[in-house]
Amino acid sequence: MRIAIASDHAALDLKTELRDWLIEQGHEVADLGPETADSVDYPDFGYKLASVIADGTAERGVALCGSGIGISMSVNRNPAMRCALVGEPLSATLAREHNDANCIAMGARLTGSDMAKACLSAFLETPFAGGRHQRRVDKLSNPDI
Repeated sequence: MRIAIASDHAALDLKTELRDWLIEQGHEVADLGPETADSVDYPDFGYKLASVIADGTAERGVALCGSGIGISMSVNRNPAMRCALVGEPLSATLAREHNDANCIAMGARLTGSDMAKACLSAFLETPFAGGRHQRRVDKLSNPDI
């Protein structure tokens, strides 16, 4: 799968670890930055991540910051995005199954490496259920439906 990953400075170490782990799992990974621990603004990286998913360059995204909150808000500014903040595998599973999430966000200060990998595995392995959920997902990008 083609996966894009981005973070702010607070989540640089987790981003690097997850990127390398995803590559080991056989995924094609686009690391959108940052490359150093210098202070950056999470919206810049959230917008960049949303853009590459919305244009089809990547199929799924992983957004990381200290809490996961700020970067998920910036990703979700793009109407094509359905980014879910998760902290355990059940949330990641339900985000895919019921909401067709195309991105997950996690907080590096709140979610350890092993839990982040478990969330990411659940997110990538779970298909969208469709059916009764499709109508609701359609409304996320078009509230006039």
